[in-house]
Amino acid sequence: FAVCADTRRGLAEVGAQFYGNPAEKLKIIGVTGTNGKTTTTYLIKQVLDLLGHKTGLIGTNQNIVGDVVMPAARTTPESLDLQKLFFDMVESGVEYVIMEVSSHSLALSRTHGITFHEAVFTNLTQDHLDFHETMEKYMECKAKLFSQARHGVLNADDAYGLRIAEKATCPVSTYGLSEKSDLRGENIRLSERGVICSTKVNGMPYEVRLGIPGMFSVYNALAATAACLGMGIPMDDILKGLVLAKGVKGRAEVVHIPTPYTVLIDYAHTPDGLENIISTVRGFAKGKVITLFGCGGDRDKTKRPKMGEIAGRLSDYAVVTSDNPRTEDPSAIIRDIEAGMTEYREKYTVVENRKEAIRYAMEYAGEGDVIILAGKGHETYQDINGVKHHFDDYEIALEAMQATEDEFVAQEA
Repeated sequence: FAVCADTRRGLAEVGAQFYGNPAEKLKIIGVTGTNGKTTTTYLIKQVLDLLGHKTGLIGTNQNIVGDVVMPAARTTPESLDLQKLFFDMVESGVEYVIMEVSSHSLALSRTHGITFHEAVFTNLTQDHLDFHETMEKYMECKAKLFSQARHGVLNADDAYGLRIAEKATCPVSTYGLSEKSDLRGENIRLSERGVICSTKVNGMPYEVRLGIPGMFSVYNALAATAACLGMGIPMDDILKGLVLAKGVKGRAEVVHIPTPYTVLIDYAHTPDGLENIISTVRGFAKGKVITLFGCGGDRDKTKRPKMGEIAGRLSDYAVVTSDNPRTEDPSAIIRDIEAGMTEYREKYTVVENRKEAIRYAMEYAGEGDVIILAGKGHETYQDINGVKHHFDDYEIALEAMQATEDEFVAQEA
């Protein structure tokens, strides 16, 4: 056995040695931030794949080694598991690894010892304060990534991004919509089909197109573009990759059902994430915006009333329900949410059972309405008292539509 001052760092170092330091044989791009990590990693991967590079991906939705897709237990694996993934990628001939780097992983030294070719910061909004306690500590964890990188890319429109840029020990560039951004998005056009914006690189004008709706998609596209430019990829190749990029499962994902209303699934589980998706939908919805959401148990309680206020203020109607209550009483979580909805009592209802809540929302919706099933996104389970029960918002929406049709046929008969 070996005695060390920090066993987490020790595990990371021993794991790297055990697997032959595989990270040194890979070009690793790390993306951190509260929202946008998953989509940004997929966009970068799309560009690299289009250019013929063999890529690996590590993140919230899944881990991908070449053509092999594996389920992900957490956003960023434990250091030993991470080194094993790197080893498998090297063995498979992977050249580039695009990975989400969570604040937990940085705080717990899961990525200790890894040199990132590119580090990307998307934004910082309230989340995980049950772990970090304060936004300042949360930011400090994110900033660690930029002491392990050769080059950094940061959101200049985010106050925390500018502060992290000042702390960074590597050269950095910025992106955003403000004049202080190195890569600046201008002339933005938003629609239900996606986003278009113009930008300049070395004085040359370009048009960026991405088929994922929402202002946040402009930022994700600019982040991916800045990271790829940092790796020396020509702008024309980047644009080809972005225009072909498809949406990510559980991120503004449309449920394909033949109804006069639209059902969207989104992973929004923070105040900022919820505000973004509702605002996006408001921009193209022809009817009412109906938001179904809850808050996870055993996590930051202070964001619950904030999310309630946002849903009440921005939605035409809201359905408050359960979302991974874990060891907490779901009704207690809902009461915390309702504390922020006192001004909107006529605009929401509570249906604790999430399956029943989805069916309720779909029965309530009319022609041209958009239902947002927020919070779970790509997840296929409900975590209740330590047991993960199979639960997929997409499947439940399909079942609810079928049940409604069956009832209608029975009534007609």
